[in-house]
Amino acid sequence: MPQTIWKGSLRFGLVHIPVGLYSAEEQDELSFTMLDRRDYSPVGYQRVNKSTGEEVPWDEIVKGYEYEDGEYVVLGEEDFRRANPEATQSVDIASFVDADAIEPEYFDKPYYLAPTKGGEKPYAILREALASSGKVGIGRVVLRTREHLAAVIPRGRALVLELLRFPSELRGTDELELPSEGLQDAGVTKKEIAMAEQLVEGMTEEWDPSEFRDEYRDDILARIEEKIEAGETKVVPEAEDKAAERAEPEVVDIMELLKKSLEKTRRA
Repeated sequence: MPQTIWKGSLRFGLVHIPVGLYSAEEQDELSFTMLDRRDYSPVGYQRVNKSTGEEVPWDEIVKGYEYEDGEYVVLGEEDFRRANPEATQSVDIASFVDADAIEPEYFDKPYYLAPTKGGEKPYAILREALASSGKVGIGRVVLRTREHLAAVIPRGRALVLELLRFPSELRGTDELELPSEGLQDAGVTKKEIAMAEQLVEGMTEEWDPSEFRDEYRDDILARIEEKIEAGETKVVPEAEDKAAERAEPEVVDIMELLKKSLEKTRRA
């Protein structure tokens, strides 16, 4: 079972669905450790106190906001929760839009939403409603002290929480040197377009992501294997990761909240 990033609620209208948030990514990058060329000892990322030069343990590190030069306000986890308690433990859906209305450049990072105890039925209701209507939910979620725009998207049996970029995070294309739109302005002919369309048609097939893999990673692993067989190895220690969980929210009557939400929407 993957680790839960947090447990909270998925909310739309007056409906609260208890859910857990899980990463949908599995890092497949090769992990390299920095070594000292002279004796191949590991070189770590040290957390050093700039005043004393001493290394600082993780449990002694806090977050500080510099409001004036050299003057800080220290914030702990409780401060971030108290700033907006609900925001740090919920995904608030503000509206629904057509699934194909979101441009690809807005998609940033996927997570899985899974129901926790008592949330199975309302979770399934929302999933099936989105799937049948072709809609996705648009809302906000706070992760790691930052608020994100997000889309709740049905994918098979799961609901995917896709973090979206805010418009201000996307650069425009005005500064790029791009061909003009239209055949004549772009300097292309109908015959060239027809040939390109034939090529696209000939290369068109069903999308199957399992057919693709990181070939460069495979080549690096093959090179590593060669060096292992040649005896060019050194032993390097590994680090550990830990994660914490939060309490489950209270579950309420899904049908009653759906009815009230519909009535409220109709009045508006």
